[in-house]
Amino acid sequence: MEEHNGPQSASSTRELRLLAHGAPPPERADAARNRRRILDAAARLFAEHGVDEVSMDAVARAAEVGKGTLFRRFGDRAGLAAALLDERERELQAAILSGPPPLGPGAPADARLRAFVSAYLRYLLGHLDLVHTSETASPGARYRIGAYRFWHRHVQLLLAEARSAGAPGASRTEGDASRAEGEGDGARGAGFDAHALLASLGAEHVRAMLAETTPERLESDLLSLVERMI
Repeated sequence: MEEHNGPQSASSTRELRLLAHGAPPPERADAARNRRRILDAAARLFAEHGVDEVSMDAVARAAEVGKGTLFRRFGDRAGLAAALLDERERELQAAILSGPPPLGPGAPADARLRAFVSAYLRYLLGHLDLVHTSETASPGARYRIGAYRFWHRHVQLLLAEARSAGAPGASRTEGDASRAEGEGDGARGAGFDAHALLASLGAEHVRAMLAETTPERLESDLLSLVERMI
């Protein structure tokens, strides 16, 4: 069901659907079997040894496919990591687009934003090595991943809507008010702030933070950041 609540309206939902992962393209039966064997072997080896300790050669041997097949399908270890994450990302995106509130439509924007941060952090903590490999394969890799554009646009829309609504418990500084007045009620500023919030959810940053804090405290700090941004 599509909601019509401010920026998260039918048109915005359609926009997010275009950014979301679609179903994988159809494949020949033998190609699909090879893909499944490769991904199953990679998942097993990554779980046993850690992503950084597994070579592409080891994956090819475990999957019983040629190295050429492996590299043509996935390119490198980061491509393998992204493919393994694809299904989990589709699940989270589906929950955002059509799942129950507060993560899905039907809740106030500030509640949806908090629910997204908590849900994304759970996803990240469950696949931290894979996400880290995918995001740090090359300079700027995180921002070229299609899923990042979805997360960013979703957060931007929720921030803009929450600010327009004057979310309960939110406090606006003079700078916030000035920005909202000069930028279409905060919409443009929300784009920058969405990047800033997602930076706090980057795998490399979260991995570093976990060396000095607990997952529970990290989630609490991230939710406090959301409150300050609204």
